[in-house]
Amino acid sequence: MADHFPPLQVVYPRDAVTAKGLLLGCIRDRNPTIFFEPKRLYRASVQEVPTGDFELPLGEAEVMQQGTDITCVAWGAQVGVMQAGVARAAEHGISCEVIDLATVMPWDKATIVESVRKTGRLMVTHEAPLTAGFAAEIAATIQKECFLHLEAPVARVCGADTPFPLAMEKIYLPDELKVYDAIKRTMEY
Repeated sequence: MADHFPPLQVVYPRDAVTAKGLLLGCIRDRNPTIFFEPKRLYRASVQEVPTGDFELPLGEAEVMQQGTDITCVAWGAQVGVMQAGVARAAEHGISCEVIDLATVMPWDKATIVESVRKTGRLMVTHEAPLTAGFAAEIAATIQKECFLHLEAPVARVCGADTPFPLAMEKIYLPDELKVYDAIKRTMEY
């Protein structure tokens, strides 16, 4: 993607607080940015957004939870879905490292590579279809950079490869059970 649109940045916050910090970072950055801002991020949870000036760095993923068994990566509203799946995995003794990518372009390859070298496994989830989704780019990069460290194939939990009506969105989108199932299958590989 970077080769196709340099120096276009793509930012996808997970909640209202990260939306504010990332938006201020985008405004102050000299490069053009696409800022995804789905309304459901603001309705997903009630949280206090700091009134002061702060910005979050673009191109830096956030390790939200340390883990030892599997690295789990998402961005945007899918972070909350991933966290719910990770919570189910924790009930079964699986230690997940949770990463919010936040900036899809440029993406923080170093943080994910470091995490996968530690855990040996990777699960990526996003709302877009499986085919040609950004999880494929992450999977290909991790396959190249971490091949000798991988204990299982990279798992991708994504939307279906089909158009869908809005009424069927809950069936189409990856949910916590699909995320948990991918974590469990990857651990059992």
